[in-house]
Amino acid sequence: MRIDAITIREIQARLKAPFETSFGSTWQRRILLVQVLAEGLSGWGEVTAGEGPFYNSETTDTAWLILREFVAPLVLKQSSVAAETVTPLLEVIRGHEMAKAALENALCDIEAQRRGIPLSKFIGGTFTEIPSGVSIGIQSSTKELLPLIAKELAAGYQRIKIKIKPDKDVEVIAAVRKEFPSAKLMVDANSAYRLADSERLKKLDAYDLMMVEQPLAWDDIFDHATLQKQMRTPICLDECIHNAHHARAALELGACRIINVKLGRVGGHTEARRVEEICRQRSIPVWCGGMLESGIGRAHNIAMSTLPGFVLPGDVSASRRYWDEDIIEPEVEVSARGTIRVPASQGLGYAVRRKRIEQLTVRSETFRAKPAPVPVAGAD
Repeated sequence: MRIDAITIREIQARLKAPFETSFGSTWQRRILLVQVLAEGLSGWGEVTAGEGPFYNSETTDTAWLILREFVAPLVLKQSSVAAETVTPLLEVIRGHEMAKAALENALCDIEAQRRGIPLSKFIGGTFTEIPSGVSIGIQSSTKELLPLIAKELAAGYQRIKIKIKPDKDVEVIAAVRKEFPSAKLMVDANSAYRLADSERLKKLDAYDLMMVEQPLAWDDIFDHATLQKQMRTPICLDECIHNAHHARAALELGACRIINVKLGRVGGHTEARRVEEICRQRSIPVWCGGMLESGIGRAHNIAMSTLPGFVLPGDVSASRRYWDEDIIEPEVEVSARGTIRVPASQGLGYAVRRKRIEQLTVRSETFRAKPAPVPVAGAD
């Protein structure tokens, strides 16, 4: 199909409560949305980068630059483009997976609409309902953390992820496990440790955790392999897996037993499917990680989570956990059993609230394709 226009816009929205990880606290979100127009249809994608270069090297502002100066011009000059061809087209741009993913995901939305099928079916998903877990940020005290966990378990969430860092780890998890002896628990370090901390990390083996997520450096695979040999608890890799090549290397080195797939981090639905397939062929479970997305990014995460290898509860939770008012309708809801029903309508499966988006928009720019040349009879 020929793309008629690409619009990038920044919206700003405040979370219902600050979310703290080992690298900082987030309250105000600056989110980039990408809207693609083609053949009378509109597709939406979301850049999942943070405001600063702390999770990875991408930020809201770097993604704006890459989309504006490189991605949009490169795509719009093509006479025809599809979701399956845009990934190799954009390979000339090194890195910047989150910026590129937003464009590809918007194209997937359009192509699913063209075929009259849900996005989940377009990408090869099989589940009609997905299990939901929840991520809880670092709290100032265990006394504050325990009621939050109790609240989420009462809401039906099937798995609790707790953020940790060196001064808030073993003792915190010991208290949590004592209070909730049968809960499915995991911890996420966001690269807060080094291999020299292995003796402390090994103490987590005593608390029957589902996994320890990305304990070591954000770009490391080798040291994780050394640490995994020392730990009974499975290591899950996140930040260091940017594509299927990284996933295969990590599994062959024995660096992890689980992989977190974040749609933006791996560059979009095409690469996410490749990572999922590599893991499934090796009986390695995967699950969907979250990046404090708006409803558009959340809807794409739901679709990705229907792929057959996504057998663990992900970080896709209800809209109301993060936002007073989301930008999609209906908002994402989690059942009392801790599951999310996958939309059966075509495309993204949720209606984009354009008026709400306009209210939140602080800047936008639209890029249009040049009209195709009209052939003239008899011209050389």
